[in-house]
Amino acid sequence: MTEIRNGLWQAIKNSDSITLAFVFFIGHILIAMLVVKLMTGASIWEAGAVAIVEPAINSVWFYILHKVWNEISAYKNHKQKIKQLREKDPFIYK
Repeated sequence: MTEIRNGLWQAIKNSDSITLAFVFFIGHILIAMLVVKLMTGASIWEAGAVAIVEPAINSVWFYILHKVWNEISAYKNHKQKIKQLREKDPFIYK
């Protein structure tokens, strides 16, 4: 919540994590461009497109995976709680 109180730009400016993430992002794009170019012989522009599009698609995949994973975890936790309640009082929680 400090981001809202102090302003988002201040939070970004003062955050080592954001800086590190940004440097990682730039490094990832450059490395991916180089790998695609060397492996396929693609132009630097084509390699750049792959380097940007691929992480974007992976991010969507990760978002979907995270949502599904949380649903499964919540379901398992719910089942475990019901099991614990049944062990305490089997007549109430059928």
